Amino acid sequence: ESGVNGLITPCHEYKSFAIAAELNKNQLQSKFACEVIRFASACMNIRTNGTIHFGIMDSVEDRGCKHGQIIGIKVKEREYYVDALDYIEKCFCKTVQEIARKCIHPPVFVEVISKDQEQRFVVEVDIEPTSSLVKDKFFEVHLPKYNEDTQKVTLTKDHALYQRLGAKSEPVPHNDLATFIKGLQDRDAQREAAERSSIEVHAEGSQNLGRKLSILLNDGKSYMDDSLRYILVTNRCEKDDLNYINFLMHLNIFCVFDFDEDSNVSGLYSKYKEHHATRSYFLQDFSNEGKTGNPPAQKYLCLFDQTSWIFCNGRSDFLGDEKPCDENTWIRTKKKYLKKAVTRICDEILPKGSFIVLFLLLSPVQKPLVDTFQEFYTEMNGTEYIICIAESRENYRKWANLAQASCSTETLEQCSIVGMKLSHVDATVQALLPSTAQPRHLPVSTRGLCTLPSLEEEKLFSLEILCVDQCDDIKLDLLTEREIQEIEQNFYRGRKIIWENFWLADKRRCGEIIEREACKDASKLLDDILRGSGLNYSVAKLKIFHHPGSGGSTIARQVLWKRRKDIRCAVIKASYSPATVCEHALAFRDYEEKDISHCLPVLLLIEDYDEDYLEELRNELMDAVSTRKINSPRPYFILMCCRRSNDPERLCKASPLDTVAVTHKLTDSEKTLFRTKLEKLKQKDVKPEFILTFVLMCEEFNETYVRDFVGHILQDIDRSCRDTCLMRYVALLNFYVPNSYVSLSHCEAFLGLGVYTERKSRVYDFKSHLSEQARMIFIELRDSTTYISSVRIIHCLVAKEILHQLSGNEPQSQLAMTLLQEKTLFGNRFGRDEFIKFIRDLFIRRDKRSRGDNTDTLFSPFIEHVCKAEDCEKAIDVLKAAYEILGKDPFFAQQLARLHYNNEKFKDAEHWAGVAKFHLPHDSYILDTEGQVYR
Repeated sequence: ESGVNGLITPCHEYKSFAIAAELNKNQLQSKFACEVIRFASACMNIRTNGTIHFGIMDSVEDRGCKHGQIIGIKVKEREYYVDALDYIEKCFCKTVQEIARKCIHPPVFVEVISKDQEQRFVVEVDIEPTSSLVKDKFFEVHLPKYNEDTQKVTLTKDHALYQRLGAKSEPVPHNDLATFIKGLQDRDAQREAAERSSIEVHAEGSQNLGRKLSILLNDGKSYMDDSLRYILVTNRCEKDDLNYINFLMHLNIFCVFDFDEDSNVSGLYSKYKEHHATRSYFLQDFSNEGKTGNPPAQKYLCLFDQTSWIFCNGRSDFLGDEKPCDENTWIRTKKKYLKKAVTRICDEILPKGSFIVLFLLLSPVQKPLVDTFQEFYTEMNGTEYIICIAESRENYRKWANLAQASCSTETLEQCSIVGMKLSHVDATVQALLPSTAQPRHLPVSTRGLCTLPSLEEEKLFSLEILCVDQCDDIKLDLLTEREIQEIEQNFYRGRKIIWENFWLADKRRCGEIIEREACKDASKLLDDILRGSGLNYSVAKLKIFHHPGSGGSTIARQVLWKRRKDIRCAVIKASYSPATVCEHALAFRDYEEKDISHCLPVLLLIEDYDEDYLEELRNELMDAVSTRKINSPRPYFILMCCRRSNDPERLCKASPLDTVAVTHKLTDSEKTLFRTKLEKLKQKDVKPEFILTFVLMCEEFNETYVRDFVGHILQDIDRSCRDTCLMRYVALLNFYVPNSYVSLSHCEAFLGLGVYTERKSRVYDFKSHLSEQARMIFIELRDSTTYISSVRIIHCLVAKEILHQLSGNEPQSQLAMTLLQEKTLFGNRFGRDEFIKFIRDLFIRRDKRSRGDNTDTLFSPFIEHVCKAEDCEKAIDVLKAAYEILGKDPFFAQQLARLHYNNEKFKDAEHWAGVAKFHLPHDSYILDTEGQVYR
């Protein structure tokens, strides 16, 4: 519970309401209305927003619960609570009833997650007394009370005027009524000021303050160099702010007017001199005599080798003639010395246009600092080379009021950055610096930047964060042409696109990445979502369904790359739970934002996801957003869902407003782009076999072309060697199991290449042990977070053709049976979980149209192929072998039961259903299978 806090931030009051919630309708409504109306009267009279919560333990009742503990209440009928507010017309005076109705919002029912099965809610009522409604009004009320004797509701005889005192709503004492009512005018003024301030926050949030800062600070340039010098005028720097003035260490500062008395001990000066040589002066050193012991400042101010630091608040008790100096004399004298210093700089030392005067307001402003502004304004004939930065609007408001003697408020606003967090200023300026070791940055709502330290990024480990300056830490001049060519060719061979591909293309160090029509479609849909078009979802979805190998993942990442400077972007690591991802996504959205109600939307890419996982994640995010009770025309989060599908166009047709389909079929304009790109690659002496996937894409994965292409590669291959056998195993998995791979460790173990340890580098090159054909067919992948390497066939359609052309007369069931007997593969511990999962999916993962597959299958596509191309017995044999090899998995027994009863082998079906049930006696899927057997 809380008292008044700035009027716009709601105060809170709790009521357990546990007993009242069980009462009959009349009793419940009178009790509920009594508490709401008392609280509302108090809030409206004080002019503060407020929320009263029913179902949270208050300090009155004690049922073994803590104050503030969420307990929730049973809600018999929501209408009881909604209709209870009809007491407004009975309890408020007639002249303010309509106003009260507008200020008291309808009840909101927030469900409580409870360990027991009973549904409970916290019921909340918001009070919002906007100044346009309540100005000059006070709100006396009669409160409803239920009479147990008459079983009727009556109103209290005397009306009362309530106010918020601390965390409670108390009646104003009769003797104080006149004074309280007289104070309404002041409270109205405070409310109007609070609302204005809130509006300013929103307005500034929509301004591109980052661009404004860079333009003003660099005299119109978008980058920073040594051509400009800076004169800094500042005041007391709080200890916490010292962490965010690092940008000052990199500015070419000529001199500083420092109005902080403690600067040389613990303030800005003590930090600055750790990085730069400085000469320090007191303001009175600008007298001709320089009696403080320093040489006269006029003599040395023109030297450019060190920054001149002028302490403007330090006061010598004696002036040049050594007579005692009183305070008033010192104020007048200080102004005279300020004028001397400013005139000396502007008229004699620095030519106009060669320097910027930066007023950095870090604490409440005093008049001498404004005097300094007026001197510079006069000497420089305006504000063209003056910039003011103030995070605090209150500090800026005082500054602007005092400075109006020299120039208008409108003129000041044009040269001022107001409301931008100092940390954002720091990060935005540092990003403009010509430094090779820049930290990573994120966009912020003020259109500037904030720094993302490694430690903070590591806390959000379920997200792969895409920064504004992604890859800028790479020293481009150290990259060889061979390295750049390898990055480009790996992509065109079939490896998933990496951020370096986009970065190198932007730097024009490699060719452009082709933008397919679907990428433009996805960008347009994202624009619609960001504009708030359509339904107002807090968590929106943008779906990309794509044929395998058609570039869907590339398109999704192109969208992220193009938006990284405007909104916050990240890739979800779906190996983490939805709850963890939700927690990190919220922290990512809020990070370094001053007002979390006006943060930038977050674009989250999730690939090849499970539908249940996606739905759980979306629900987690929506629940988290709803608790904040912030309405926004734009979504908090946009989930860009990218998944393989054999029929993307059907899925797009089912949901055209938020779905993009990517197919192997190219439009006429895309065909031109792909042919042109292929010619450019050939001109670089890149052989087609080194960019196989791109060549296939140019041919739209035509079946005849793929068949001839694979046949050409497999000519003269040694079918008996180990790497050909490995190629067949990988092809079997890649064709039947989406997104499957075999870890490099498994491949090395299978090929007998020895044990690799971290302490020494590999004494062999994996690729050098492969045949020429295997080198062309395999592509090596590397996980960006775990750095685990793996191998797969360049494309699933190529995998299909390899299976067909290398099989000869050997059926696929025999190939699978041989794979199950490979002890080196099943015994290798590194990456074993992933390998077992893919083997398991080979045998029991069914196709489903809901996942984008062409059909709904009864069994895994592999088992269905064996049944159709060979016979049911072969499928049963290979499933039995898998059951034994994989530790007698009960779900393999279940599949055997299903396979038997679908082929009318009921006795065997009953046996395997019993085996499955023995392992998992309460599993609903297995019990359903048993029921199907008897049916």
